[in-house]
Amino acid sequence: MNRIREIDASNNSLVVEAGCILANVREVADQHKRQFPLLLGSVGSCEIGGLVSTNAGGTGVLRYGNMRELVLGLEVVLPDSAVWDGLRALRKDNSGYDLKQLFIGAEGTLGIVTAAVLKLFPKLAVSASAMVALPGVQQAVDLLRFLQEQVGQRIEAFEILSRRQIEIVVKHGHGLSSPMPLDAPFYVLIELADSSPTWDAGAELENVLAEALDRELLSDAVVATDLAKAERMWALRHNISECNKHAGFTVSNDTSVPVSRLPAFILGVTERIERVVAGACVCHAGHIGDGNIHVIAVLSRVMYSTPEQCEAAAAQVNLIVHEASVELGGSISAEHGVGRMHVQRLERFKPPVDLQMMRMVKAVFDPQGVMNPGKILR
Repeated sequence: MNRIREIDASNNSLVVEAGCILANVREVADQHKRQFPLLLGSVGSCEIGGLVSTNAGGTGVLRYGNMRELVLGLEVVLPDSAVWDGLRALRKDNSGYDLKQLFIGAEGTLGIVTAAVLKLFPKLAVSASAMVALPGVQQAVDLLRFLQEQVGQRIEAFEILSRRQIEIVVKHGHGLSSPMPLDAPFYVLIELADSSPTWDAGAELENVLAEALDRELLSDAVVATDLAKAERMWALRHNISECNKHAGFTVSNDTSVPVSRLPAFILGVTERIERVVAGACVCHAGHIGDGNIHVIAVLSRVMYSTPEQCEAAAAQVNLIVHEASVELGGSISAEHGVGRMHVQRLERFKPPVDLQMMRMVKAVFDPQGVMNPGKILR
């Protein structure tokens, strides 16, 4: 199920089957002078059906939203084998319940997504990237708000990385290097982009960062002078998962809190993990613009040499991060889903009324429990 069924450039829409690889979808859109903006590290292997079923995010959520905002219609096989044809390429349709939203993020527990109508956007003509050093997370939040005031919706990506995380990538990244000294606790990777070829993205980025420096929103900045340098800069972000595996046993979380509460969240979880979990190297990376920070604990395989020791430490880390996110009005899962791993945590942190409503929806669509049993709900 990997066919491109239809592309309608005039409607900025694309009908694809669930087995299509994200990279291939982006390439087809590019050939028609359009872009499909979803981008994450597994772009070369992840498939559209999985991205829909997990409501995937990635680095472009700040500007374009999650998969939920990028889907116009769906085709779904229901538990009784009926096929629901919801492949409508409409941006306005208020004729009753928006049924497609039930299947986006449902992790296959209500039906199997077999095709989707995706939103396309004008192809970007110009872009500019920079790496910025910051004294703290609060400055990152303030810098984001300042950039939004100055350049509006032209912020293509705004990703935060802790110094520890970059140091791991540089050490294990096979030739990857930082374009600036690693002497600040946090860094942000910024990309500005637009479809207008007359807009000078590089000059705009340099000017706005100079103003931000004057306002003490950052301590240093490096602007990439060409595409190759920009790609090397962004490689620090896209190689995190692989490099962390080489550094040790990795416990990675996927939580979200309101953007204004990110400074308190990151400070709190770092202190608690370091105090409770012996030898934990706590790193942070993620999408600060939407409040989704991945808290990562890298544990030495010498200190944690058995599966039992690793699992016990992982349970401690996960509990600390989940408790902190919920305490600050956040979620235990921002973009990776629940699966089987977090079923018990969902029961602990999700309000009972929410769980009951979810079970009612599940019972209507799948009374026999045949669709992806054990995922999300017991």
